[in-house]
Amino acid sequence: MPGEKIALITGANKGIGFEIARQLGGHPGVIVLLGARDEVRGKRAADALAGHGVAAVPLRIDVTDAASVAAAAAEIERGHGRLDVLVNNAGIAGGFAGPPSEATAADMREVYETNVFGVVSVTNAMLPLLRRSAAGRIVNLSSHLGSLTLNSDPGSPFAGINLIAYQSSKTALNAITAGYAKELRGTRIKVNAACPGMVATDLNRHQGKGTPAAGAVIAVRLALLDEGGPSGAFLSEDGIVPW
Repeated sequence: MPGEKIALITGANKGIGFEIARQLGGHPGVIVLLGARDEVRGKRAADALAGHGVAAVPLRIDVTDAASVAAAAAEIERGHGRLDVLVNNAGIAGGFAGPPSEATAADMREVYETNVFGVVSVTNAMLPLLRRSAAGRIVNLSSHLGSLTLNSDPGSPFAGINLIAYQSSKTALNAITAGYAKELRGTRIKVNAACPGMVATDLNRHQGKGTPAAGAVIAVRLALLDEGGPSGAFLSEDGIVPW
């Protein structure tokens, strides 16, 4: 229907993804496709959103499985014919937390499969649908821990954190964001990286200070950017985050 926005959020059955779905779904005319690897958890999350007055459609999508990603794109094609918003939220911290000199390729690959390769896989599968939108928006969930500027500064509050797999995956995600924004410059699609801050979620064993609801705000704002909004930016609710 005219005026509707079709929005897909990956990894939306919990944490920040769930809150992005809830907040986006609270805007008139936004149809939320709640992406989750596990169908049961996706259905459970959609039922929970219904309790908040948000109608969400669960959609099975495992960002590390090419067949699952292709099937999700085909389902959106059949049901809606386009996609207006893609929020690449799915992410993992991985199991390795030791010094970089002890990391293995397998440790790195575990995190990159979701945080980097999964984003490229999903974005490329959804781009034909986003190109049909009157105002396509891609939002990649990044982190202060992906900022080379902040993490190379000894005086930064992040200087003491050295999680090579997770941090480098978010730095790569920032580069991916810039790359897609560059390719899509001059189109109706805007691509940005959202920095939610240190939010307490399963990913960090609930050690963050912020809430998922607060962390979701910047992603929702970027998902609903008007024509005058930026593309190729790295933003938090406090403003520009240095690359």
